[in-house]
Amino acid sequence: MNAQEHEPRRIVRFGLFELDRKSKGLHRNGMKIKLSAQLFPVLILLLERAGDVVTREELRQPLWPKDTFVDFDHGLNAAIKRLRDALGEAAESPVFIETLPRQGYRFIGSMDLSAGTPAAAAALKRK
Repeated sequence: MNAQEHEPRRIVRFGLFELDRKSKGLHRNGMKIKLSAQLFPVLILLLERAGDVVTREELRQPLWPKDTFVDFDHGLNAAIKRLRDALGEAAESPVFIETLPRQGYRFIGSMDLSAGTPAAAAALKRK
């Protein structure tokens, strides 16, 4: 095995979306989607654990440092709502993010983990 097999893929495609880990960009059909710096690690965590439950506590870590005091439930719910809004979905009819009450969330969309095509690379360069 070489070192590349252990590194996460730079480009992850799901549905009409393409996420570039290096540039921290999210695109839909080549158009950049505004995603706050706070939400990007949450999306990455859900994608990395696709199909598995990501607990609410695991999602807290990339959102707020340990010594930060916030209304955790409200803040996490709001963050997931903003992420769903960016992906164009609703909790009632999930395409990508499924809610598991009192447990957490699960990424349920299909993914393409290829390294990216020249067309995708060109779209990512347009900002």
